[in-house]
Amino acid sequence: MNSAEAVDSASCHTLSERQVAGLFDRWNTALATGDPTQVSALYRPDALLLPTLSDQARTNTAGIEDYFKGFLSKHPTGRIDQRVIQSDCNVAIDAGNYSFELDDQGWVQARYTFVYVYRDGTWSIEHHHSSLLP
Repeated sequence: MNSAEAVDSASCHTLSERQVAGLFDRWNTALATGDPTQVSALYRPDALLLPTLSDQARTNTAGIEDYFKGFLSKHPTGRIDQRVIQSDCNVAIDAGNYSFELDDQGWVQARYTFVYVYRDGTWSIEHHHSSLLP
């Protein structure tokens, strides 16, 4: 192995399926706190959130936090119904269907994609898309 390959492998972080699933659990636990600041802290500062209950794309921490202020007021409880996990060097994708129990709506089903990236020593959400099932 040459020195460039050694640097590349040293800077390449991968996760097991269980670890990627744990990133969703971390996010879901943050939802349970009811604190939009804790939830938005899991996203990169330049993340893209295409949220379930809004037609407005959120592209920064302030916008993401603003969305979660409203969403968390519904006291969501989430669960994964079906998922596919992929992981590679410094990126992991968790996509499928999930459901949320909301105070005013009962169970709501949606499709989701989380794209996680490893930067600055931590795994953060870079892209999150969630849309109601048709």
